[in-house]
Amino acid sequence: MILYAEVECMIYDVHSLKGKRSVVKRLIHKIKDEPNVAVCELKYHDLWNQIGLGIVTIANERAYTEKLMQDILKTIDAFGEVERTITNKEWV
Repeated sequence: MILYAEVECMIYDVHSLKGKRSVVKRLIHKIKDEPNVAVCELKYHDLWNQIGLGIVTIANERAYTEKLMQDILKTIDAFGEVERTITNKEWV
């Protein structure tokens, strides 16, 4: 089973693209620690206060795939430098 999510986040404590890149790199590195996960920055490349991520998880069972995605979303929520605003999930 493959589960895809588009996640949008706000960053409040940075005021430059350089600061944003630092936050995004740390967040992506933290997400990639999870097994069977791929993540990349999809949009808002030129905005310093928004992040748009694409996240994909894959596993052989639907329940396990959903648990993986929930763990990733919890990781994002626990990352104190960003606030998750919009999440759209889709089974592929």
